[in-house]
Amino acid sequence: MSKTIEIAIRPEQVENEKAILEALIKQGMPADAQYKLLRRSIDARRKPIVYRFRCEYWVKGEKMPTENFELSQNEVSGAEEVYIAGSGPCGLFAAIELIALGLRPIVLERGKDVRSRRRDLAALNKSHIVNPESNYCFGEGGAGTYSDGKLYTRSKKRGSVQEVLNYLIAFGADPDIAVNTHPHIGTNKLPKIITSIREYIESHGGEVRFDTKLTDIATESGKLKKIQLNGSDWVDCKHLVLATGHSARDIFELLHRRSVSIEAKPFALGVRVEHPQEVIDRIQYKCDTRGEFLPPAPYSVVQQVEGRGVYSFCMCPGGIIAPCATAPEEIVTNGWSPSKRNNPYANSGMVVAIQPEDFHKSGTPSPLDALAYQAAVEKKAWQIGGGGQIAPAQRLVDFTQKKVSADLPTCSYQPGLASAELRNVLPQEVSFRLSEALKAFGKKMKGYYTNEAVLVATESRTSSPVRIPRTKEYVHPEVAGLYPAGEGAGYAGGIISAAIDGQNSARAIAQSLGVAVEIQK
Repeated sequence: MSKTIEIAIRPEQVENEKAILEALIKQGMPADAQYKLLRRSIDARRKPIVYRFRCEYWVKGEKMPTENFELSQNEVSGAEEVYIAGSGPCGLFAAIELIALGLRPIVLERGKDVRSRRRDLAALNKSHIVNPESNYCFGEGGAGTYSDGKLYTRSKKRGSVQEVLNYLIAFGADPDIAVNTHPHIGTNKLPKIITSIREYIESHGGEVRFDTKLTDIATESGKLKKIQLNGSDWVDCKHLVLATGHSARDIFELLHRRSVSIEAKPFALGVRVEHPQEVIDRIQYKCDTRGEFLPPAPYSVVQQVEGRGVYSFCMCPGGIIAPCATAPEEIVTNGWSPSKRNNPYANSGMVVAIQPEDFHKSGTPSPLDALAYQAAVEKKAWQIGGGGQIAPAQRLVDFTQKKVSADLPTCSYQPGLASAELRNVLPQEVSFRLSEALKAFGKKMKGYYTNEAVLVATESRTSSPVRIPRTKEYVHPEVAGLYPAGEGAGYAGGIISAAIDGQNSARAIAQSLGVAVEIQK
């Protein structure tokens, strides 16, 4: 029988096998035992800062189990076809699971492949040209390709996080993601992994179609019958995984127009806040200079202000703020980090919970009200920024003191900043709560409340402002064959949870076809 043991390792010894073995033996593991690392995390609560290792070991005479994770080698070119709209984590993992279940995935992606997509991102950053079909949100891999690759999630009851990590490792991710407490791939490494997934799908009989946009659906007697592609081509379709992401507003409008029920959903909205990374390092590591063996420090904060949560979101140590608009005349920001997190800035979304009383203002509520609220703020940011992708910004302390900043610090946001009073961008229910929370965060994290930090508007795509209903069988209650899934449908928040939701949607389709498979509820 194996035993679990925990040890503390100095940062400079993390890769020193001899030091690790000595620490394990000191904690009671026999010298001739076999062991494996289960979990690795940094403990910076007190000095000296250490890494915590949780290991499992087997004494001599006991066999350490071997781990065999293999990709399915099913050939599905002649199998039952399942269409998937969207090639983000949800869509890609639905396709992988369909192959394992003996079904043929046809992935429809409105944008371009990873390589071609880069040119549109360069045009967005340098020339402020927004391609509505190819940007940080749309294209091969979806928003997940260029949004850092953070892999932690709270959705552990819906499926196997370890299985998703194993798939990512099989497609080229660093095996360390299986043991790190907050695993992270890095935007620079994700494109190659996404390409490997596509090549796997195609080599096993599936299909991935780029520049192919879902533009309409046709139903008959409550069942999905056909889908329209690129505004003209109708194809027969019995099963459709709708994995279009939280920014595919045209899909929400399409469903509403076709009287397929959708619901307005609470979300969160605010700004990106960026500090010099050295400021965050000093706060978190309680030191003047971060040691060479420590990674750039992250943080996570939350504060209740008059009944609403204000919290950090998608924190990116050593990261970059990116322009993530999906249409002209809007400003949307997000953050990402390369694998080494070696940029000089730390950024995080800082957002306020948005509730139905904020967006249901008229006498007759619409399921598109939250979307309209979100879009109005993004439009206002574009107007106040002065056009293009120039984002309105304000130094942190200046914002809380209602001062337009005389100048702005250097920032990682490549299109550029315009000094502005952000209260003219953000709704009042957001701005005053954000201001109070930032002051509170300064008390919790000494040094955080500083004019060295800059707020950049807007961080508005934290989650979908719409939920597409579905039953416990993952199918829409009104349209048999339509499977809303992932972030865009309102059932996931991040790469891992979206991937799991895609897997479960694929299993639900297989189950409807008589394949014996369990679905995580």
